[in-house]
Amino acid sequence: MVQNILDTPIEYLKGIGPTRAEMLRKELDVSTFGEFLHYYPFRYVDRSKFYTVREINSDAAWLQLKGKITGMQTIGAGRAARLVMTFRDQTGEIELIWFQGSKWIKEKIAVGREYIIFGKPNLFNGRYNFTHPDIEPAEDEEQLNNEPLQPYYSTSEKLKSRGFTPKNFVRIMRNLISQVQYAIPETLSQSLIKAVKLMPRAEALINIHFPRNPQLLQKAQERIKFDELFFIQLQLLRMKYVRMEKVRGRVFAQIGSNFNTFYHQNLPFELTNAQKKVIKEIRADLGSGKQMNRLLQGDVGSGKTLVALMSMLIALDNGCQACLMAPTEILATQHFKTISKMLHGLPVEVALLTGSTKKAKRTELHKKLEDGSLQILIGTHALIEDKVQFSNLGLVVIDEQHRFGVAQRARLWEKSEIPLHVLVMTATPIPRTLAMTLYGDLDISVIDELPPGRKPVKTYHFYEKDRLKVFRFMKNQIGLGRQIYVVYPIINESDKLELQDLMDGFDTVSRYFPLPEYQISIVHGQLKAAEKESEMKRFLEKKTQIMVATTVIEVGVDVPNASVMVIENAERFGLSQLHQLRGRVGRGADQSHCILMSSYKLTTDGRKRLETMVRTTDGFEIAEVDLHLRGPGDLQGTQQSGLVGLKLASLVKDEKLLKIAREFAHRVLTDDPELRKEENLPMQRYLQLNAKNWGMIS
Repeated sequence: MVQNILDTPIEYLKGIGPTRAEMLRKELDVSTFGEFLHYYPFRYVDRSKFYTVREINSDAAWLQLKGKITGMQTIGAGRAARLVMTFRDQTGEIELIWFQGSKWIKEKIAVGREYIIFGKPNLFNGRYNFTHPDIEPAEDEEQLNNEPLQPYYSTSEKLKSRGFTPKNFVRIMRNLISQVQYAIPETLSQSLIKAVKLMPRAEALINIHFPRNPQLLQKAQERIKFDELFFIQLQLLRMKYVRMEKVRGRVFAQIGSNFNTFYHQNLPFELTNAQKKVIKEIRADLGSGKQMNRLLQGDVGSGKTLVALMSMLIALDNGCQACLMAPTEILATQHFKTISKMLHGLPVEVALLTGSTKKAKRTELHKKLEDGSLQILIGTHALIEDKVQFSNLGLVVIDEQHRFGVAQRARLWEKSEIPLHVLVMTATPIPRTLAMTLYGDLDISVIDELPPGRKPVKTYHFYEKDRLKVFRFMKNQIGLGRQIYVVYPIINESDKLELQDLMDGFDTVSRYFPLPEYQISIVHGQLKAAEKESEMKRFLEKKTQIMVATTVIEVGVDVPNASVMVIENAERFGLSQLHQLRGRVGRGADQSHCILMSSYKLTTDGRKRLETMVRTTDGFEIAEVDLHLRGPGDLQGTQQSGLVGLKLASLVKDEKLLKIAREFAHRVLTDDPELRKEENLPMQRYLQLNAKNWGMIS
């Protein structure tokens, strides 16, 4: 039995039925009255204004006209068939064209009758037409005038073929609201609604579908956006509260011989102030008796691995083991080599476990882990296998954690009965607004300084006409003993994209840098692992001066002698990817250079990306620009973060509202952490009902 009308299966809504209900489930992921109520319009159009055919121009967006259908014919056959109607008003005539759904359009339209059409005009061969316009009998004009702001819902051709025309969608939604409007529960406390000056939830949901005026629509949108942002923040802060107040962590009170010997004898360079600050924060966490759950942000080359190693040494000094999990074998191997080199001479055993580790070696690793003689294990997903059992695991470091699923991370936590201390690292700078939502339950540390001796990479933007100038510069750098990366976006030619492909580029570079004077490596994703490893090794050992590659080198080899990065078709890369690629150079003490090659045909966004790269090396500024250009949906990690629940709110446009939502979520939990007060019970109920919808970081 359904306890709340909002939980009623959608087939019981007037105008739906079993067949349409099944289609709504498949096409829109809507199964109940409540889910349909939260399927918001994507656009509102002022349908009170009419235009004439003569008034159509190239600047016109969505227009509404009134006139007669004077002709109708089907042109072509089969899939190529299209329905063409002639529409005339007192100032002229245009064509209306349908490529799909023509059968049911023909059935409802009569030549000679007057209709209202609404759509976006297109210019073709010097004449305007409307493709797939909305079309309704002119007698509906009175209703349009009564409700000037008409909602439009995103639909599909399959739904349209089942009668889900824009007009029917509105009719069905009106039926729904008439049934549920008095059963919509409030989700916020009255004091919070009053403090933020919000519209009541029921009123907001009615006005988001059928606003009586633009002011009410704005208030409805603000309330729904606030709810989306507030409950994500409330959920994250509650998780943080539970961890801080209820989850007891191991107390790492001792700073012993491993840490001190490393600090005084093995430190590869003096710590930056940013690194010192972060290590101090981590030491405080580890000694607090509460579980550490900290995010460490820092650009490529900022020294995150060194901080992670020093954190692991604290765990070792307190009788625990530590592990580091990386998303790829290349990155795990890189960490293993770096950490083994740093620990040279210390009585610490480190091992590497990946998918490539041989069976005999695995057996040996498992035994040493279980008896405690293996103190630090570095690896990939192989670390979460059931056979991998630790004697006394105390600290987990996860590199680029957005590359791992929630379930994969949870498998690591099961390796210890006592809650593990967790340090998460990312070289992808995250804007503050996004970090607040992606990682709102974590404490955040930032390394915003480069190690001593590192110089910021100089970045330039060149066009194809500058190719010989770039080649001369490359020859000059090779003459100074430097090495060079040349990166391409694809491997083979594509008919659809005018891209300089890698193989063609390899030929061009080979002609200008001929054997035997010059040696060139080539690395791409279609090479076998052994071939890729061999080519990278040749470059690392300075047997080749140039590496021609695809973005597989975005993470991986660390070659301090490589001082030039040439990125072909740079306009085709995203900002964060360009920044990651640039981070492959500038690893040594020499001045490094990044050259962005592009075509003259640049979009506004493409030009903005390249200008940003030339202007700054600040990863956080670059991430902020990237967020504004692309929105959070495209940024890494958002699919696991609960952001998929944002239907109206935008982390870019609604940054101010996000800060208000977080501030009030903090106030509510400070006053009532368990949400047990009478006025907070609606929030508690809402969190419980929607817990399954949040894929929160845990």
